[in-house]
Amino acid sequence: MEKQAELQLERKKLDDTKCWIEHKIDSIENDKDGLQKKISELKKASHGSYSEELETNLKLYDIVYKSLSNYKEAYPEPYFSRIDFREYRKEKESYYIGKFGLGDIESGEEVVIDWRAPIADLYYSGSEGDSYYTAPIGVINGDLSLKRRFLYNEAYIKDIFDEGINNIIIRSLEDASSENALVDEFLRINLEKSTGNKLKDVVATIQKEQNAIIRAEKNFPIIVQGSAGSGKTTVALHRLAYLLYRHKNKISGEDILVLAPNNLFLDYISELLPSLGVDKVKQSTFEQISLNILGIKKKVVTKDKKLSLVLESDVEDIKYITNSSRVKGSIVFKTILNRYIQLLERKDGNIKDIKVEDYVLFESKEIKRLFLRDMSNLPINKRKEEIKRYFTLKLKEKINDIMGRIDFFYDYTIARTKKTMEDGIERRKRIIEIYDERDEKKKNIKRQAKKSFESYFINWGNLDSQGLYYNMFENEDIFYEATADKIPKALGEYMKNEILKNKEENVIDSDDLAAMLYIKFKIEGVPEKYKFQHVVIDEAQDYSYFQLEALKNIAKGESFTIVGDLGQGIYYYKGIDSWTSVIKDVFNGNCSYMPLKQSYRSTVEIIEFANKVLKKQKNNLDPAIPVLRRGKEPKVIKFQNNKDFANKIDQIVKEVKELGKSSIAIVGRTYKECKKISDYMKKYSKNSWDLVKDGDTSLKIESIIIPSYMTKGLEFDCTVVYNCNEDNYTNEEIDKRLLYVVLTRALHLEYIFYNGKVSPLLEEQVLK
Repeated sequence: MEKQAELQLERKKLDDTKCWIEHKIDSIENDKDGLQKKISELKKASHGSYSEELETNLKLYDIVYKSLSNYKEAYPEPYFSRIDFREYRKEKESYYIGKFGLGDIESGEEVVIDWRAPIADLYYSGSEGDSYYTAPIGVINGDLSLKRRFLYNEAYIKDIFDEGINNIIIRSLEDASSENALVDEFLRINLEKSTGNKLKDVVATIQKEQNAIIRAEKNFPIIVQGSAGSGKTTVALHRLAYLLYRHKNKISGEDILVLAPNNLFLDYISELLPSLGVDKVKQSTFEQISLNILGIKKKVVTKDKKLSLVLESDVEDIKYITNSSRVKGSIVFKTILNRYIQLLERKDGNIKDIKVEDYVLFESKEIKRLFLRDMSNLPINKRKEEIKRYFTLKLKEKINDIMGRIDFFYDYTIARTKKTMEDGIERRKRIIEIYDERDEKKKNIKRQAKKSFESYFINWGNLDSQGLYYNMFENEDIFYEATADKIPKALGEYMKNEILKNKEENVIDSDDLAAMLYIKFKIEGVPEKYKFQHVVIDEAQDYSYFQLEALKNIAKGESFTIVGDLGQGIYYYKGIDSWTSVIKDVFNGNCSYMPLKQSYRSTVEIIEFANKVLKKQKNNLDPAIPVLRRGKEPKVIKFQNNKDFANKIDQIVKEVKELGKSSIAIVGRTYKECKKISDYMKKYSKNSWDLVKDGDTSLKIESIIIPSYMTKGLEFDCTVVYNCNEDNYTNEEIDKRLLYVVLTRALHLEYIFYNGKVSPLLEEQVLK
């Protein structure tokens, strides 16, 4: 009865809040209409010229429009939780927390608290009883007496859930059989929902360990090792929303960069940030941002294309392809490029005096000291610009000094002439000639000094960073001096031939982009428009050490959120194999490591099944710990032929739809295999299927056929693994990782098909 009474009170509170929001919307609509009219009048009056009043009103309109948008979006479900907190020496207050802060300007009252506000931290991380949160003015201590969550159904509060004292609502695999394990029913209900085409916000269900990452300080790189389904991508993007709220007077969306693995993934996450009220955040792939920074337009051999080649080919040069990627992605390659840049510095440091006629404006030893020592922290071209700027300030003084020396010489010449010649017409004529000669020389020196100065820096010249990378491979002497026997001769020859062939065909390998960026940054510096206040790197385990090293230059203060899972590191020949090495070799130990071990995506049965493959990997990662959400055991099914496979898939589709779910993915090992699956399904299946390919920019996940390596970060109600036999998924490390990725995509149902003999990676599951 008590809960029902509370439920009725909360429903009444919701009705009152909605009435208040309706009133605010009407009021803001009127303000908006008035502003629109005023802006129209100001535009006419300005006749296209700048108007400060117009500019102010346009900014005000943007604020009003955004406020109106927030009120309208919040109206159906204005808040998702309530906390009761009594600050010491004050009265207890109830706070309702929502996706957007909603305030009453007239009374100054915050009707709904923004989830990113300091006090909202109590909802995510506070425990009943003595608790605290950190506000701008300091730590606020008090008593937390209630944490309540609201479950909505069509904008109506269906149920309420009150959390007890410090309820840890996730139970581990070890005590999965415990009858006393606490279950967060609110979380379970939310996780049971079907997935959609886009990643959704989870502000109502952010967990304590996720909240710690979201609210971590900005000016420090953090690495998040997140198990499959731990919500690491979602957490990283919610962290951006928090940082923009927390530092709203210092940074905006345009100061943020999100790097995702491919365009398909960018489409998948495209609606999350706008749904959190965050706009103008730059979202890109590593390849796209690199080409933009380098200012080049070339066809790129992406990492996915290269992986596809590695998976599908058995040609001899595969070992050269993979070893070339490994070298280019290593910290050793940074050392090689540093040696090359030192060679360029040495050549550029062969400096002469800046002279005008026989007079020295600036001595070579001073230029060399500035270039090689005092300004060595600057990019090479920037040093030249700074030296020129510095000398330009001193040029007039230097010219005046030469003028003085000329005057002194000619004064001495005149004095000597007077001494050696008798006074008369000839002497006066000679003195006049000397004065004319002096004046002409001074005039010429003044004119020639600036020309010589400019000519010197033109001839010294800025280096072309794009051409320099190719030059290292084109010049055999330079290549072997730079590499210093760190690359085996045969591999070095392969790398040289590959890069020069790509240059000739106007193609660029994704693996070369980090080196080209690094050289550009060392030679020219980072363009201002590509300096970001914060950078998020998703699926970071698939980056190389050197890619992270290069990207370090574009994040001010090395402000990064780096998320990934070593267990899903499918680019084994170049990717990250140790976060410890990243912390040590890339960030020099100045980095925070924050693991996420709980998995919220899949059922206990699916995670346990996938963890058996994870344990076969070489990385010794702790297995993912599933939230207690039960479902059907994954099924391993043998099929006779592709018609048999298609018929069985049609039965699965029927089952999925009967359960009210929609998204199904058939996962092939490679794109070549997926094309064959697509042909089989067109021929034998009653359902239609979309084939996903590299380069796709949008995703509809209802019924798709997708290569294993493109499923990273995605999730589906049901996954079907095609032909997981001993030939397709071997005991090789790459197959262990690929299969683990594939097995962790399903939310509710999972089917693994094989023809012939089952993969050795699944023998344990089949025989049990």
